[in-house]
Amino acid sequence: MGEKPAPRGEIFVVDDDPAVRETLSVVLSSGGYEVICFADGAALLAVARNRTPACILLDVHIPGKSGLDILKELRGEDYPAPIFMISGQGDIPMAVNAIKNGALDFIEKPFRGSEIVSRLNDAITAFTRRQSAGSMTKIGSLHFPGREPLTRREREVLEQFTAGASNKEAGRTLGISPRTIEDHRANIMKKLGARNAADLIRIVMTAQRAS
Repeated sequence: MGEKPAPRGEIFVVDDDPAVRETLSVVLSSGGYEVICFADGAALLAVARNRTPACILLDVHIPGKSGLDILKELRGEDYPAPIFMISGQGDIPMAVNAIKNGALDFIEKPFRGSEIVSRLNDAITAFTRRQSAGSMTKIGSLHFPGREPLTRREREVLEQFTAGASNKEAGRTLGISPRTIEDHRANIMKKLGARNAADLIRIVMTAQRAS
């Protein structure tokens, strides 16, 4: 009776606001995670290079190097755990930039506790499932000559679209919000020179026939 749920792993929280750290600590601990808080990026980097958490929550605005700088140093796209950026409402362009640099998704302040736990659960589950599946997508072997290369996550999103998934379905499979899927899709279309969704499918099918 009254036992704590089995630990789901560690979550690293990086935020210079003690109130935010406290709130996330309480919310995530009650969701079954061990929470380790950092007030700046340097402290996180020292630990995150030697220890992989289940997930990292990284504020965009932290003293010293920004959240975006830290994300680049961790090489977000290749980091073995999902990284969420925490952003205020005015930071959306910055958050979108973070996604291009390998953040999985972003969480806007002010946030609702229960919503964060379920989003992180979904993201961590989806991330782990993809890691164990080897994460080599069919799209991964395609070449789009003369085009800027897609990141691994963009290839995963593109594969979802070519399989006919909606933004919502793709988001559920990949553990990210439909709005972030939309940002990825806009980026993919720009990189591949697609004017619309049908054009995007045509480009992919042409590349599949050529491979």
